[in-house]
Amino acid sequence: MKPSIVLASLALVLSLPASANNGGVNSLRGNTELNQQAQAEQLKKVVEQDKPYASSYVYQPPLIPHKTRHYEMSLNANKCLSCHSWKNARDSGATKISVTHYQAREGEVLADMSPRRYFCLQCHVTQADAQPLVENQFQAVDSLRQ
Repeated sequence: MKPSIVLASLALVLSLPASANNGGVNSLRGNTELNQQAQAEQLKKVVEQDKPYASSYVYQPPLIPHKTRHYEMSLNANKCLSCHSWKNARDSGATKISVTHYQAREGEVLADMSPRRYFCLQCHVTQADAQPLVENQFQAVDSLRQ
């Protein structure tokens, strides 16, 4: 590169305001520079209710209507099963795990929960009192609206 082009580019970069270092792009991090650490937001309040949430689209995994913050979920323990397993659901009053969670990938029925369905929080989420991160026009499927 010619030295004059390099010097002109350097002068242009140095003349930009400090807030333009991120390329003028606003991210979900806010206006924090990439090399800065932003203050963490407070945890959102969990919206708890006694009944299951209505689905917004077909095949939507059911939403969790209670706190799950300190639930143990490991290879050796799954706190969700203490209430939602077929064995415990009647006594706890919780919703039973779907029969689909007792099927292998090829559709064969298993005696116990499928390992690929064991980590509940991969699909099922707790509801929080939070605003959407980005603007959207999502509408529930008409046939599922209440």
